[in-house]
Amino acid sequence: MTSQRQTIIAEIQRLAASGGGDAPGQRLFARETGIRVSDWKGRYWARWGDALIEAGLEPNKLIEAYPEAQLLETYALVARKLGHLPVEAELRLEARANSEMPGYQAFERFGNKAALIARLASFCRERGDYDDVRDMCDAYTPRRPSSVISPKESAVPDGFVYLIKSGRYYKIGRSNAAGRRERELSIQLPEATRTVHVIRTDDAVGIESYWHNRFADRRKNGEWFELSSADISAFKRRKFM
Repeated sequence: MTSQRQTIIAEIQRLAASGGGDAPGQRLFARETGIRVSDWKGRYWARWGDALIEAGLEPNKLIEAYPEAQLLETYALVARKLGHLPVEAELRLEARANSEMPGYQAFERFGNKAALIARLASFCRERGDYDDVRDMCDAYTPRRPSSVISPKESAVPDGFVYLIKSGRYYKIGRSNAAGRRERELSIQLPEATRTVHVIRTDDAVGIESYWHNRFADRRKNGEWFELSSADISAFKRRKFM
C-alpha cells in the first residue's frame, strides 16, 4: 500500500516533470493536488525544501533574491510580448527559454494573481512607459473568492479549454460551456467527435494560446493538431490552469 509520504513524493515528481523539471512551490503543489501544508509539515518534513530533496529535486532559490521591481518589469515585458497578462504556464515557458529570467516560483511572493496584477498596475503607473500593460491590468477582472460566490454561480465556471478528437486529428479550443462545442462540431464534421479532456480556467484565452504555442509544430490547420500520445497525456494532466 502506498503511504501518504510516498504519494506526496510522487506528486512532487509529477509536477516537476510537467513543469520542465522545475521544482513546484508550496502554493502550486497545494492547488494542483489538494494536499495541504498541514498534511506534510511537521509530519514528514520540517521544510518544503526537505521534501523536494527527498523527491530528488533541487530546492527552489529564495525568491527574495529578486528585487520586486525586477520581477514586475519581467512580468510586464512578458505581457507586452504576448499581448495579454501571462498565466503560470506561459511564465514557465518563458523562464525555460531564457535562463536569466526569474522562475515562476519567484512571482509567488506577491500572493495570488489578483494581488500581483494590482501591484503591477501601480508599477506601470509609476514608471509611465508601460501604458499598454497598465491597460491590461485595468481590464483584468479577478475571480471572486468562493466564499462570496452563490451556489448557483459556483456551478458556472469561468471558462474551459477543451481537447476534442475527430478522426486522427485533435482540436484545441475554448468555450464558456463544457460539452457545447463538441455538440456544435458534431453537426459540422463528417466524422464523429469525442471530448478527450477539458481544463477549467479563469483565463481561457491565455490557456488556449499556451497550448496552441506548445503544439505549434503539430498544427495541421487552424485549431486542429496531429498529437502524439505524450502530447495528449500532458494536456490531460491539467484539470485547472
